[in-house]
Amino acid sequence: MDRVELLAPAGDLEKLKMAIIYGADAIYLGGESFGLRKSSKNFSLDEIAEGVNFAHDNGKKVYVTLNIVPHNEDLDGLEEYVTKLYELNVDAVIVSDPGVFSIVKRTVPDLSIHISTQASVTNYETIMFWYNLGAKRVVLARELSLKEIKEITDRIPKDLEIEGFVHGAMCMSYSGRCLLSNYMTGRDANRGDCAQPCRYKYSLVEEKRPGEYFPVYEDEDGTFIFNSKDLCMIEYIPELIKAGIKSFKIEGRVKSSYYVSTVLRSYRMALDDYYKDPSGFVYKDKWLNEIKKVSHRDFTTGFYFGKPGSEAQVYTTSSYIRGYDFVGMVLDYDHKTKIATVEQRNRMFCGDRIEIFGPSMDFFTQEIQDMYDENEERIDVAPHPQQIVKIKMDRPVERFYLIRKSIEGER
Repeated sequence: MDRVELLAPAGDLEKLKMAIIYGADAIYLGGESFGLRKSSKNFSLDEIAEGVNFAHDNGKKVYVTLNIVPHNEDLDGLEEYVTKLYELNVDAVIVSDPGVFSIVKRTVPDLSIHISTQASVTNYETIMFWYNLGAKRVVLARELSLKEIKEITDRIPKDLEIEGFVHGAMCMSYSGRCLLSNYMTGRDANRGDCAQPCRYKYSLVEEKRPGEYFPVYEDEDGTFIFNSKDLCMIEYIPELIKAGIKSFKIEGRVKSSYYVSTVLRSYRMALDDYYKDPSGFVYKDKWLNEIKKVSHRDFTTGFYFGKPGSEAQVYTTSSYIRGYDFVGMVLDYDHKTKIATVEQRNRMFCGDRIEIFGPSMDFFTQEIQDMYDENEERIDVAPHPQQIVKIKMDRPVERFYLIRKSIEGER
């Protein structure tokens, strides 16, 4: 069966490797120029080379974002940069601007080009425009329903791939084309430097009453009128596949390795279950329950089932819902002693109840009975960032397994 691609974000090398280990078929990342996520660490050319080699060694792909809406000066050095990317054997670049497309096409004509969601593609004629220019894939605008997507995929060539976002933060502006950040802070969202003003708290001012701020009431604390819920389509895998989407894209290049691994793991499990028996596929609550163990906003299905209303917004807060802390990553495990060597990511105490999980296994729970530092000395707490500790495990674990704990009753 021609399986859909599960496409994961990567803000740095660790996230890239964890995404592949936890089930991604392909990775999208940004270099140090020409991309839309300055707030993520992004990749140097040497890091892109290492990431591509790791991905290809595991049979996976890497796509590099060149999706800024550029001004004249932003085009300087693009020819040299895409030549380097081609030499590093990246699988495709993601662009939104026709000028960038033209430069890539004439500089490295054999390099595959994907059209970014920033290009706001919403109909099959526009898709055919890009296809006839040589695009291999189109990332649809997020403002399309499943019905509209199916109408598109029924009318386009079979060798043209359609990619759609299935999970992550939603922009309040059309396909991410937002001017609020530039206007309010001087940081240009369309050149990679969004300050996320949609998450700010707003009040109403009447022009003849300057200085008098009236809350737009949802409750006594005011409202966050532009603040969207996060997209989550884990419950609708068959519907997405039947609409003809060939690549399921997860948003989050600035999110943590724990976030990327946890979300990917649920979608990987769901997709694998679907392909085992498409006609008998049954959604499992545990997949969404796992996703809810990372920091998240409330969820929405976006535009997939029609234009969203007020229920797709969060009016009361811009904060995340957080029920668990990511506290450690397994680096090694001794099967004889049952001792795991763990890199700390948040404070752990003896007596903590922790959950441990890996790429393709359900989590198990245990208490930290004893904990030792690198010198084999017993400790009661691991307070230092990325401190190396040793913990006895109730079950066998492997390198890259992750450890979390509930923040209820946190010390």
